[in-house]
Amino acid sequence: MASDTQDFGHARWGEVAALLGPAMLLFACFVVLPFIMAVCFSFTNVKLLQTDKVEWVGPDNYARMFSFKIVEPPSEAEVQPLSPSRQWRQLKRAEPAAFEGFQYLTDIWLAGSHYLIGARDPQFLRSIANTFLFALLVVPLQCGLAFAMALWVNQKFRGRVGLRTVFFSPVVTSMVVVSAIWGLILHTDAGLLNQVLRALFGEDAAQPDWLGDPRLAMLSIAIMSAWQGAGFQMLIFLSGLQGISNDQYEAASVMGANAWQKFIYITLPGLRRTLVFVMLSTTIMAFGLFTQVDVLTGGGPRDSTSTIIFHAVRVGFREQDIAYGSAMTLFFFLFVLLFSFGQKKVMERLGS
Repeated sequence: MASDTQDFGHARWGEVAALLGPAMLLFACFVVLPFIMAVCFSFTNVKLLQTDKVEWVGPDNYARMFSFKIVEPPSEAEVQPLSPSRQWRQLKRAEPAAFEGFQYLTDIWLAGSHYLIGARDPQFLRSIANTFLFALLVVPLQCGLAFAMALWVNQKFRGRVGLRTVFFSPVVTSMVVVSAIWGLILHTDAGLLNQVLRALFGEDAAQPDWLGDPRLAMLSIAIMSAWQGAGFQMLIFLSGLQGISNDQYEAASVMGANAWQKFIYITLPGLRRTLVFVMLSTTIMAFGLFTQVDVLTGGGPRDSTSTIIFHAVRVGFREQDIAYGSAMTLFFFLFVLLFSFGQKKVMERLGS
């Protein structure tokens, strides 16, 4: 007699539905539905606490992210030198209609001429630049540190298991707690790091404002993030190293290869796929920088640590403009998707 249910491997469809149903329901409620709502919100002007006056605005939110204006400063600015921001305000006073909604972003010199650049959302464009800067800093730093730790704990010596635990322990510590502790370490006046500098070089030693100087704030966050997350990549590298057959190293030793030649011709080729995965995962996590900025700097100083995710959360929840915040998160999703795909292709081609 034919069964009322069809087989799915060794299980029946009813059993599969019963096992997958709760997980799929939660996935639909907390991932699929919010994503669809974000897509819809991004084409409206909906506010967080003002849902009764929703209007369809089309792609205006997306145009707002990338709208910018490039102009030459007024000629009188050459006679009476003014800062670029004051020159921009002078232009806005002269032509308020042409510059309505635009704020000063930066200035550039091109072919001997000076230009001012304004944008409808200069914080968003700065956040893109900061996100790329953080990724460029943290990805090689974190991957290099993780690789070095993996090579170390892969050696046979007493205490290597305990050392692996020490290296991995920051990963399982809450990022909020780690950020708060590092905030105390990097404090300008009472921080441990500056106290060490005073102890080593005297009371006249330089006391950098690690989190208050726009030139140092992002670097400080990148160093902290690399320290906190390197243990995870270390385990991945360690599993890749242990997957390389020891026979290859023994054969290389018989042929007279030194340690560097073994590393170049055996270790690195054997870790090609591991390197691709680690670089991809680290880059994706770097682009999602939020907690460290929220706890340590709040996006400052002068927007030097604001990132795409931080700016989207600030606009969507603190300024209650969830329509524009949704547009930024969708841009971030598509950007990371395309960037990761391109990075994967490039690394696979370089490693082939």
